[in-house]
Amino acid sequence: MKNALNLNVVAVLAFAGLGLTLGLAGCKSAPELTAAQAQALIQAKYDQTPPLGANITVDDLGMRMGATDKYWDRTTIYPNKFWADFKLTPDGKKAIKLADGGDTIKWRPDSPDDKTFSIVVVTTAANHLKARVDNDPQDEVGGTKSVVFTESVNLDGVPGPLQDIAHNPGNKLSSKKTATFAVDGGAWKLVSIV
Repeated sequence: MKNALNLNVVAVLAFAGLGLTLGLAGCKSAPELTAAQAQALIQAKYDQTPPLGANITVDDLGMRMGATDKYWDRTTIYPNKFWADFKLTPDGKKAIKLADGGDTIKWRPDSPDDKTFSIVVVTTAANHLKARVDNDPQDEVGGTKSVVFTESVNLDGVPGPLQDIAHNPGNKLSSKKTATFAVDGGAWKLVSIV
């Protein structure tokens, strides 16, 4: 009787273990999400948005560079000798747009020594932002994953001299962002970028 009882206990435990194993095998775990897959999902989102021109901050150095590269010519100098108007050249009109939609840069620094005054121009070459993910996504609460990535302005099609101005101090051509992903229908989907 004792052997029969032990045999029944062993049988019950075996069936319970088999049921647990089968139950776990039936559960679907989240698929893997690598850095390359995350980057592809982020880039796909960026590629779906309309392309935009890049904002370029033009400071005193940038103004001199733009004049040397024939993007604008000084047309008016004011009596205080540090205010001026610069008209976009034909090459300048092909390369940039001004915020006011006009073709004249109104250069109005606070003093002759003001090196902080700047304007913003927008490239006519429109591109999608670029994403670069260097690390695998990390697990978050609720089964989501997140990854910190670099979002960069794309200067493809922007003339070299204007790219040089864009690389001057004061321009921010890349920034760190965080993307969050969740499983939807058995595949990872991009939920948000902040």
